[in-house]
Amino acid sequence: MKQKVHLESSGCSNCEHDHHENHNHVHNHNHDENHNHDHDHDHGGEFNLKNEVLPLVVILSLYAPGVIFENQLHNTFYSIGEYLLFIPAYLLSGWSVLKTAGRNILKGRVFDETFLMAVATLGAIAIHKLPEAVGVMLFYKIGELFQDIAVSRSRNSIKALLEVRPDYANIQIEGELKKVSPETVNIGDIIVVKPGEKIPLDGEIIDGNSQVDTSALTGESVPRTVRLGETVLAGMINKMGVLSIRVTKLFDESSIAKILDLVQNAKSKKAETEKFITTFARYYTPIVVFTSLAVALLPPLFISGATSSEWVYRALILLVISCPCGLVISIPLGYFGGVGGAAKRGILVKGSTFLDSLNAVNTVVFDKTGTLTKGVFQVAKIVPQNGFKEQELLQLAAKVELHSNHPIAQSIRNAYGEKIDALDVRDYEEIAGYGIRAKVKNQVVIAGSDRLLHREKIYHDNCQLEGTVIHLAVDNIYAGYIIIADELKDDARHAIQALKRMGVERTVMLTGDNQAIASRIAQQLGIDTYEAELLPEEKVNAIEKLLSTAGKHGKVVFVGDGINDAPVIARADVGMAMGGLGSDAAIETADIVIMTDAPSKVAEAIQIAKKTRKIVWQNIGFALAIKVVFIGLGIFGIATMWEAVFADVGVAMLAILNATRAMK
Repeated sequence: MKQKVHLESSGCSNCEHDHHENHNHVHNHNHDENHNHDHDHDHGGEFNLKNEVLPLVVILSLYAPGVIFENQLHNTFYSIGEYLLFIPAYLLSGWSVLKTAGRNILKGRVFDETFLMAVATLGAIAIHKLPEAVGVMLFYKIGELFQDIAVSRSRNSIKALLEVRPDYANIQIEGELKKVSPETVNIGDIIVVKPGEKIPLDGEIIDGNSQVDTSALTGESVPRTVRLGETVLAGMINKMGVLSIRVTKLFDESSIAKILDLVQNAKSKKAETEKFITTFARYYTPIVVFTSLAVALLPPLFISGATSSEWVYRALILLVISCPCGLVISIPLGYFGGVGGAAKRGILVKGSTFLDSLNAVNTVVFDKTGTLTKGVFQVAKIVPQNGFKEQELLQLAAKVELHSNHPIAQSIRNAYGEKIDALDVRDYEEIAGYGIRAKVKNQVVIAGSDRLLHREKIYHDNCQLEGTVIHLAVDNIYAGYIIIADELKDDARHAIQALKRMGVERTVMLTGDNQAIASRIAQQLGIDTYEAELLPEEKVNAIEKLLSTAGKHGKVVFVGDGINDAPVIARADVGMAMGGLGSDAAIETADIVIMTDAPSKVAEAIQIAKKTRKIVWQNIGFALAIKVVFIGLGIFGIATMWEAVFADVGVAMLAILNATRAMK
């Protein structure tokens, strides 16, 4: 860890500004969890309603005549007519359940919902209740169809938002345009995007200006103006002028490819409620099976006049009623809907576990630059000292910052405005958390924070400067400073107010900027507390303290730009990245990516999480309440197999329909 250097000789305190933080943090934030639920429906492929409805039509064509003419079919020789209609219908409707139950038994996992369904329906066939047996499987299959439609709607909502994969790229080869697949375009190639076309790959505009539709990436409908030298991303739609773009990333490495992968894999991060239901079903199912056995076997032994066939039928009803399909299906669907609903609003959540965590947030921590402020820097003031002139100071700063990608460095080069000869700059060295040292025409120039001057023991008479300040020294002589202006984002104050209205107890700002700026911004926004002049590693220490004081069940959210703040994003309970437009670190490191860069989306994400949790617990309460009532009715012989079908499949269908509200 780098230590601060305090100098008595400088005549001022060690006031510090965190400029040029280290960009090379390694992140190993692993939230992988195993999802081993063996429901036989695979939703990974494309859903085709026609393919799902056709088998149902065949089953109904067998089942309906069987129910209508049940008495006549029952009275055929050995009831063969009944079996000829109902057994094929049973196998067509219930084969996937029987197969999954058998497969799970062979794997040693006996007690699950498919086992309950299989035992109940095969038992119903054994006591010659064929219509009921087929009815259970048929309506279960209809319930699965509703589930598939709901999941497909959720997927399609996300897919429609992110369906930006272009069919072609216009590549410029020897002055001619050729249409090629985006996957074949290399870094450095020049592509041309005409009005109305999708931008196929990430790149830099080298000719033209236009307005682009970024809604597929950010959820925002307002077009964004782009000009020469700016970066554009795959997935944006060119609205006006012709753009020539130099490709900077292969398609598979583009932002939109990463986002698509993120959404596709979101379901692998299970919420605690989902884990609870899986565990609940594991214990609940064997209890139901043994209770049903007791209902089938004990009453005929102890109750006078009780017949085995009657109580076996009641036990089978109990099995069907008790099946936890509605819970097992609808709860993950509710979370998936929450993830999809958030994506519609430009909030990409990497898994339902993070939606769950947002419900317990009591502390929200913000980075300053690029998060609460726009991060669009401009040179506001140049103050030379010790005989240097303004233009000379600006020229030195622009040259020493030649190789830096930091926004402050870019603002200085933009202010200088002239072409810089790279041969003028040698021995370039970036000092993480302090600034830069380089040789400019045989002069050793340093540029960076006040702490860099202390580190290099360079005398200067003023540390208490307000604003983002870059100090310069030439051959150990203080040359002056440049003040860089940044401004608050339009919705920053609204974001803090919204969080407080939602019950967030603490809002905190952590910044490498100086005390004066931090104090002013915290006061303007109404932030509760702040810490300033922090090195990257000191931000991690600060978040550790906040985590330790958040309480046993409280969660800490950190919102940063996803590049310099990667270690802090990784350490927080929920890491959010502002900087969806192009930051690889944002997408790879954060648990949640806010594509619009708007701090107000933090409160919106928490609101979506609370709505999703409410829907999920509505489903749990509703399903369990209905099942308890019908289990009692079944044991006392009031409920038949048809009521059992409603208690199982009907509850599942209603819960699924409720879960889809999370998308809205």
